[in-house]
Amino acid sequence: MSTNMITFFLTLVSSIVSNTLVFCQTLPPSTGRQGEWHLLHASIGISAMHMQVLHDNKLIMFDRTDFGQSNLSLPNGLCRYDSQDTALEIDCTAHSVLYDIDTNTFRPLMVQTDTWCSSGAVLPNGTFIQIGGFNDGDHTVRSFTPCIDEYCDWIEFPNYLIERRWYASNQILPNGRIIIVGGRRQFNYEFYPQMYSSSLGLFRLSFLAETSDQSENNLYPFLHLLPDGNLYIFANTRSILLDYNNRVLKEYPRIPGNDPRNYPSSGSSVLLPLDENLPNVVAEIMVCGGAPIDGFSRAAHGSYGQALSTCGRLNVNDENPTWVMEDMPIARVMGDMLLLPTGDVLIINGARQGTAGWEKGHAPVRAPILYRLSQPPNRRFSFMSTSPKPRLYHSSAVLVPDGRVIVGGSNPHMYYNFTGVEFPTDLSLEAFSPPYLAEQYEVVRPRILTQNEVLGYGEFSALVFTVPEYFSIKFLSVRLIAPSFTTHSFSMNQRMVVLKLIGATRVAPNTFEVTVRGPSTAEIAPQGYYMLFVVHAEIPSSGVWVKVQ
Repeated sequence: MSTNMITFFLTLVSSIVSNTLVFCQTLPPSTGRQGEWHLLHASIGISAMHMQVLHDNKLIMFDRTDFGQSNLSLPNGLCRYDSQDTALEIDCTAHSVLYDIDTNTFRPLMVQTDTWCSSGAVLPNGTFIQIGGFNDGDHTVRSFTPCIDEYCDWIEFPNYLIERRWYASNQILPNGRIIIVGGRRQFNYEFYPQMYSSSLGLFRLSFLAETSDQSENNLYPFLHLLPDGNLYIFANTRSILLDYNNRVLKEYPRIPGNDPRNYPSSGSSVLLPLDENLPNVVAEIMVCGGAPIDGFSRAAHGSYGQALSTCGRLNVNDENPTWVMEDMPIARVMGDMLLLPTGDVLIINGARQGTAGWEKGHAPVRAPILYRLSQPPNRRFSFMSTSPKPRLYHSSAVLVPDGRVIVGGSNPHMYYNFTGVEFPTDLSLEAFSPPYLAEQYEVVRPRILTQNEVLGYGEFSALVFTVPEYFSIKFLSVRLIAPSFTTHSFSMNQRMVVLKLIGATRVAPNTFEVTVRGPSTAEIAPQGYYMLFVVHAEIPSSGVWVKVQ
């Protein structure tokens, strides 16, 4: 390694370690070290309440039909006729768009029934299944299958669901089915596809009734599929381990503080990366932010209480697991937690005061924070660059294959409202580029040249990448990230698997072949499409799509 590269590496490590806490909202101008913001579109015509990345590098977004007219017309004179809609029986505007990540273009899609506060997951074949909503959409399932032309659109299956699913959560399972948990006054779960179309396919979960308080605070429960195949469910302040064949196996300790973390108190949660290079795969849950137990009722009377500033981590592999608490540098409610290719967690969007709900959030937090798992506890959090736009209730964010985070939405009003309010409805779309995308890291950034499109369970697989300056295998990893469905501060189905690294050899100047082993089981990585990244010296490549099966 040259003297210049040794100097560069030491600078890189110093940059990562010294990115220390900043306890203020006044941040310096955007720099590579703190990431950068870019406006993609001043308006996409709708407010992006829900987002899902698809394996053809498209991003599907939608809000709700009962906002009234959007700012984007349906094509070719198409209109939606719905006598049950609470806003417009005839609506010739779109409430969903398909965004092309590569070309930065979008086109309108048509949803027939109301998708407000719904959920979703992607099937192993890449079809997006969208669940429930409000009013005439609360029992509806919708599907969207990527296509090579411009004609694919939503297909709807009315009255498919056994129960109403409004504010429910979804998780893809090892067998390729989707579990649908909870929703407003729904203390049960069901599956897609159904085994039974009657109540035989419905399973009561008393835990959801027990965790509902005067403000509910158990909607959009946090679901995480664990490596043993069971489901971790967090609601309000409590969490359980569920064998979804209808048996609660375990209840974990309450998160300290006794303040709720789910909607409308709206903290967020991730399953931290599952590393197959360890002797035993460790499953650790992280929950951050939220609001005090009386936050919603106070906000309803115009008193915006301080959001929560704590994060908790729970290692569910421990025989007697306990929450390990940490303090964020700033309180946050309605934040989105996203796993980045480096394994770090980005916490983005949200407010410092109030809760989720119409007009109930205040003091937007425009600066994301980065949580670095590899750092000591007192150095894990650092502020990123400030967005010019507040993103409050009904905002969302997703990671896309090139490593950026796409951010949109924010409509804390009952309808579209652009004037005379403190936080107008936002129809824009932004991209946040994390620090690893800074030009100064190009010299150590890998670029994938070839890879297998299919990754089999437990099978060896080779990929070839190039990098201007290669350090050693000690600084190399290959990671899978499942694309998330993000809404209401929770990214459903999000997970990262660090693949077992077998070896790396130089095959040409600046070019290397690395061999990895596919995920051990479908419980660790459910079958389907993933973004695959090569990470070298904490700098990721752009992701490529692979199918795990």
